Amino acid sequence: MSSLTHFDAQGQAHMVDVAGKANTHRIAIATGRIEMQSTTLAIIEAGNVKKGDVLGIARVAGIMAAKKTSELIPLCHPLALTRVALEFRTEQHGANGTSDVACVATVETVGSTGVEMEALTAVQVALLTIYDMCKAIDRSMTITGVKLLEKHGGKSGSFVAV
Repeated sequence: MSSLTHFDAQGQAHMVDVAGKANTHRIAIATGRIEMQSTTLAIIEAGNVKKGDVLGIARVAGIMAAKKTSELIPLCHPLALTRVALEFRTEQHGANGTSDVACVATVETVGSTGVEMEALTAVQVALLTIYDMCKAIDRSMTITGVKLLEKHGGKSGSFVAV
């Protein structure tokens, strides 16, 4: 009925059978950012947010989210992740009064299915955590630009976004 892998011949949703796929080293890198007022970013960078170390807590939240992806996305396989790393970059734009925090998540495993969803989930939850921790001072924050940058390993090989 469909060429989408999460549907069977009758069009019913199912978890893809990966039993016959080879275990390979798989890597996925995803990114996204949260736009905010410049004053909000200044407070984050100064460490003056009442709830604590915003980027440190967001990093831990992203790692936890990657590990729990199969509990959040119904047809994802539970995976034994070998590495989850999150990096943050801050940028003050000044002129228009806005700034942003960019997040890049790298997730790795050795297994029979990829880790794209885990990397994307890590980014989203890390950015949501920043929103949660700073919403009392800036409710206008916007999460944007979440996407897969790269994936390597498996039968389909590599993908690098342009």
